[in-house]
Amino acid sequence: MTEEYDLLVIGGGKAGKSLAMDLAAAGQRVAMVERGMIGGTCINVACIPTKTLVNSARLLATMRRAATFGITGADSPAIDIDLLRARKEDVVGAMVAGQRKSFLGSGMELVIGQARFVAPRTVEVTDDAGAHRTLTGTNVVVNTGMEPAIQDIPGLAEAGPLTSTSILALESLPESIVILGGGYVGCEFAGMLNTMGVDVTIVQRGPALLAREDADVAAAVADGFRGSGIDVRLGAAAVRVSPTGNPGDGAAGVDLSDGSTVSADAILVATGRAPVTAGLDLAAAGVEVTTAGLVVADEYLRTTADGVWAAGDVAGSPQFTHASWNDYRILKANLAGGSWSTRDRLVPYCVFITPELGRVGMGEAEARAAGHDVRVAKMPVAAIPRARTVGQLDGVWKAVVERGTDRILGAALLGHESSEVISVVQMAMLGNLPYQRVRDAVITHPTMAEGLQLLFSDAFLED
Repeated sequence: MTEEYDLLVIGGGKAGKSLAMDLAAAGQRVAMVERGMIGGTCINVACIPTKTLVNSARLLATMRRAATFGITGADSPAIDIDLLRARKEDVVGAMVAGQRKSFLGSGMELVIGQARFVAPRTVEVTDDAGAHRTLTGTNVVVNTGMEPAIQDIPGLAEAGPLTSTSILALESLPESIVILGGGYVGCEFAGMLNTMGVDVTIVQRGPALLAREDADVAAAVADGFRGSGIDVRLGAAAVRVSPTGNPGDGAAGVDLSDGSTVSADAILVATGRAPVTAGLDLAAAGVEVTTAGLVVADEYLRTTADGVWAAGDVAGSPQFTHASWNDYRILKANLAGGSWSTRDRLVPYCVFITPELGRVGMGEAEARAAGHDVRVAKMPVAAIPRARTVGQLDGVWKAVVERGTDRILGAALLGHESSEVISVVQMAMLGNLPYQRVRDAVITHPTMAEGLQLLFSDAFLED
């Protein structure tokens, strides 16, 4: 027997779960199929647990500097892995419980199991006990997200590498770790683990960390890492892994393409994520996928099949929870007959290293490549009074302004609380304000946001 719904959501990521709850609360018959991660990746194994751990690492670093702030007499602080894990699980558990309550309270049906398309807009769901249900929807949304990808490197699988998911369940910290990949995930874990006392080596295939950033910003991140004791290997790729301990325990030597070898007690693979589409049999629904496995969706988030939509990472949207939240708003409008689009949306992001990197819009190289005549504003974070008062002087702020129009094209803020300040720049860009409106605004003193007035002043903005 096929169960019929107005909306059928496959995968409970930010976009899908938000849409399901909204439309169910509005009186539609809604079902959401989830493999078991209530609340989605962000809450369970990504943003929330990792930033909880980042906060603990930062607190540890601050405590070690207590004397700098006039505080003496504290014992030497250290990480207690059991307490650390308990705090992480408490934060995650509370949010998961809240999500489940919200799901059920909305009136939607939560179906736990693995979905597989068997016909247009129709899936068969198999639960852990092997029982089957067949569900169909007038509209269907695919929101299955991504999961860590493991490179096909000789010996890597046999070494038992960690991923950004499995590392969250460690019962003890390794003495040393090699992180393969110098992107956002690799850099966040590198900084966090280094602060916690792990000997960290980060291996990046490309010539710089954080490949999307301008070379000078990426270099500042690498210099900061090296200054804190992290071994940064650039322009090198892992070509072979040789386990040095018991099979699968993680200890291994890693041969690199530059001829060197690094050894550690654990390996963390942070070289990218793969879309969760392989088991969905999307072809049965008439939904096309790319060679990388992403669902093909247009700017309105429509797939190639009538009545089937896609959202979040699996649809090729920027891999951020806030982008998926925006996808939800687009879907809600378009299911009601609207024509909202993902085109030209301004999506900021933050990398939660220490100090933080907040980014919005174009970098200098990107702006020049697009043909813009630009002026560049750049200053050290140490110039900001607030940075002095909190003792966080590391970092550099950079912004790109279009010559002639004075529009802000983008900014990269590497420094204390940059994840908060970047939203100020984003709002100015959304309002199409010339940089002078930010420079001349009355901003509270002393705050980090006040530093934007300095950044756009004659002292730091080139002619």
